[in-house]
Amino acid sequence: MTIEQSVIRSYIHDQICLNYHDLQKWFQSLISQLEYPIYSSYDIRDSGYKITNVDANIYPAGFNNICPTDKETSVDLFKKYIEIHYKFNVKKILIITEEHTKNPYYLENVGTISDLLTQGGFEVRLAFPKDLPEVLTLESVTGRQLQFGSGYENSSWVQEFKPDLVISNNDFSLSLEDWALNMHTPMNPPREMGWYQRKKSRYFKNYNSLVNDFAKTIKIDPFLFRVETEEFSEFDINSDVSRDHLAESVDQFLKKLKVKYAEEKITQEPFCFVKNNSGTYGLGVVKVNSAQEIKEWTYNARKKMKAAKGGKDIEQVIIQEGVPSIITSDDHASAEPVIYMVGCELAGGFLRTHAAKSSTESLNSPGAVYKKLCVTDLNDDRAKCPRENVYGWSAKLGLLAIGLEAKDMNVQFKKYTKASCGSI
Repeated sequence: MTIEQSVIRSYIHDQICLNYHDLQKWFQSLISQLEYPIYSSYDIRDSGYKITNVDANIYPAGFNNICPTDKETSVDLFKKYIEIHYKFNVKKILIITEEHTKNPYYLENVGTISDLLTQGGFEVRLAFPKDLPEVLTLESVTGRQLQFGSGYENSSWVQEFKPDLVISNNDFSLSLEDWALNMHTPMNPPREMGWYQRKKSRYFKNYNSLVNDFAKTIKIDPFLFRVETEEFSEFDINSDVSRDHLAESVDQFLKKLKVKYAEEKITQEPFCFVKNNSGTYGLGVVKVNSAQEIKEWTYNARKKMKAAKGGKDIEQVIIQEGVPSIITSDDHASAEPVIYMVGCELAGGFLRTHAAKSSTESLNSPGAVYKKLCVTDLNDDRAKCPRENVYGWSAKLGLLAIGLEAKDMNVQFKKYTKASCGSI
């Protein structure tokens, strides 16, 4: 991995070190009041003039890609989270997954999560949120055999097991209410945080608000950690009127960015992304350099913005500031770090690279290659600063934003005990 020397990253790190006591006090005061998921992941962009996360996933699907050292650490982090937040002696865990029966890489992710929990002393079973006439045995990319049964609470697969806790790795792009009505076991993350009702606009509103407080605490310009984001709520890809309105909004958005960049003496020409407001897996994401591009969207661009996962129409989008990446892989491919958290603690990560994409494009697309990037690789303990990294703090702000999302949505984590980060 090659990370160009970033004056901004070094400066932010120094400010974190100088104000670490106040920063930790601020973080703990917030985290102890929130309910937050057992795991999450964050796509981080470092442009050299700002560092921010541009996507947050509550149901991460790449645990198989984090480095071996981080996997070892994650065993204890999972166990610690469950012991802190669930006081009823959890022994058996049912993992509810996506129904990617033909995706061996996703199955490897599921197998990895199962391994981490099993190594922590828990009994684990895997299930789909659907009726199954019999148990399925599926093979991951490394050849491991995984058994899946019906995740309905009245199924023999669940009744025989009697789980204490359900961990979801299904992002609920569909609400699956029929299944949920029959599931009374505590679930984390809750189904209600799924993409059938979660909005990126809500997440980034909370994230940027937190950045303002974070910046005040460590005495930096909040611009260095923000990612400007606006909601466009009445999107219809088939409507000329809707596309014209979107083009007008993009035009105003880029003009405001241009003014701000001039104030900050940034030479990068502003660009943005139009993203599905409830999107996942990198679907429904188009880079836009000008309003005119939207009016001239090609068939392929329109097709990309037409339907989301599960065939749902895209009805809302966000307009988001494009943040280039100065990071490259060893073979000079464009790259970005992806940081994984277990609870409130940094758990691992990997480097997402894409040889066919430029530093200004979305890398979360077919053809991406995942390379080793351990959390310990990002440590910077200059001046004996506690071993935290700048990318890690972007992820931690993301976790706080998710906790605030849950609060805004009135989502409750059943039988969950609030606690400060790291307490036991």
